Amino acid sequence: MQSLICLFGAFIAAAVFQTGSCVDTVIGLYGETIEVPCNNGINKPDGLIFTKWKYVKDDGSPGDLLVKQAQKDDATVSATDGYKSRVSIAANSSLLITQGSLVDQRVFTCMVVSLTNLEEHSVELKVYKKPSAPVIKNKAKGLENSKLTQLGECVAESANPAANLIWMKNNQPLVDDGKTIIITSAITKDPVTGLSSTSSRLQYTASKEDVESQFTCTAKHVMGSDQVSAPETFPIHYPTEKVSLQVVSQSPIREGDDVTLKCQADGNPPPTSFNFNIKGKKVTVMDKDVYTLTGVTRADTGVYKCSLLDNDVMESTQMVTVSFLDVSLTPTGKVLKKHGEKLEVSLEKNASTEAKVTWKKDNHKLDKLPDFSNLTYSDAGLYVCDVSIEGIKHSLSFELTVEGGPKIMRLTKHRSNDGKHKILTCEAEGSPKPDVQWSVNGTNDETTYVNGKATYKLTVVPSKNLTVSCQVTNKLGHDMRDISVFSQKNEDGAEQAKVIVGVVVGLSLAAALVGLIYWICIKKTRQGSWKTGEKETGTSEESKKLEENNHKADV
Repeated sequence: MQSLICLFGAFIAAAVFQTGSCVDTVIGLYGETIEVPCNNGINKPDGLIFTKWKYVKDDGSPGDLLVKQAQKDDATVSATDGYKSRVSIAANSSLLITQGSLVDQRVFTCMVVSLTNLEEHSVELKVYKKPSAPVIKNKAKGLENSKLTQLGECVAESANPAANLIWMKNNQPLVDDGKTIIITSAITKDPVTGLSSTSSRLQYTASKEDVESQFTCTAKHVMGSDQVSAPETFPIHYPTEKVSLQVVSQSPIREGDDVTLKCQADGNPPPTSFNFNIKGKKVTVMDKDVYTLTGVTRADTGVYKCSLLDNDVMESTQMVTVSFLDVSLTPTGKVLKKHGEKLEVSLEKNASTEAKVTWKKDNHKLDKLPDFSNLTYSDAGLYVCDVSIEGIKHSLSFELTVEGGPKIMRLTKHRSNDGKHKILTCEAEGSPKPDVQWSVNGTNDETTYVNGKATYKLTVVPSKNLTVSCQVTNKLGHDMRDISVFSQKNEDGAEQAKVIVGVVVGLSLAAALVGLIYWICIKKTRQGSWKTGEKETGTSEESKKLEENNHKADV
């Protein structure tokens, strides 16, 4: 990159030729080939004889560098110092200097000689170098809260001109206020290269909020964009202001569990040793912040504390509750009772909190336990009692069997659907399940037994009238009941007799009804006679008819 700055100077007269001088400024890059232009490239007048480059030495005396004859391709280097191997001339007459360095910062003059004129054009060369990326060195291990502490030193090396350094916190510039922030900068030059290094020391007063703050250093330079150092964070040291005790075990805590107590403090660096108060007994733990209670019992329920080693007043407390559940059920296991007896069920429980009780019978939930003051066969079954609190559950059970001798409740008969058979049904109660025995042969149909109730069915085809017995038996006794069963023929005759009897009875009732109606009518007629002064008795003919009707009704 090269920039031209034109500075107007005085005119210089030489012999017959009038020459003008314009001093330009050219910027070259350190370590690279620098091109110094001759009159901005306008340097080949008509009748050009030669072009010559010269320079001002460190002591102010002039020195020749090279001459380029117009009719020759190569230039003649006349320099005898360090420029001898580093200078050449370009096609546009610009001076080329390889491996630019700060010693090249001087005035170079291009002299153009033609048949009619002699011109000199002076150029001042400046050599710039971008600094190395800024680095924060001598960093503090930590910052004290509310105390001015040297945070670090930022360095940007090997630049020309020197870089300007700016301290940043969270991408915001820090300003020296002489109290909480003090910034001290310095510039040093390398005696060999002449390049400058800039250093900046930051003294900073930190607060707790700076525990996550990022500090950087930005280098600003005329050669390009800003360069930023890697961000740095610093631990902030401050004393403990609060202690906290935590119970890190799973909740709820049950008997037999291990309980870990963890003590923490908000100081930085945090304390590593603590005093634990275990139900009135001080226990000191070194280089750790936990204490474990192993295999706790309900007796371990209570208040626990922790504190700093050097400050018992700064402490924290926690209530530890050990959950427990004791349950006792009477009776348990297999229970055998007689039908009609009483069963007493007792449930005792002792728990750290209110316990929830639920009952199930044969895996079906009950609203409450049944009344067992008068046991029935339907009371038999498996009863399960679930007692629970948060995190703990106990299940207890008893299996109730109700036994009793068999008793026949009903013995009935009815025709089959096709009308050809008789179906006898014997219903009985008892436990264990009674066995049945019929007094006649037949086809045993379905048998059911539910909740102590048994149903037995027998299909028969009687050829004559029979008395059939149903006998039920188990280990506790037996019972028997009879029923009359008619043959199909006799049953049909009996049915016809029933029809005849029904007809006769119906006719008798009808005759009686007619006689009653007639009597009522006669009575009304007599009442009319009383009103007209007639005799109470009717005619002999009416009396005779009434007697005949009454006689028919009696038949």
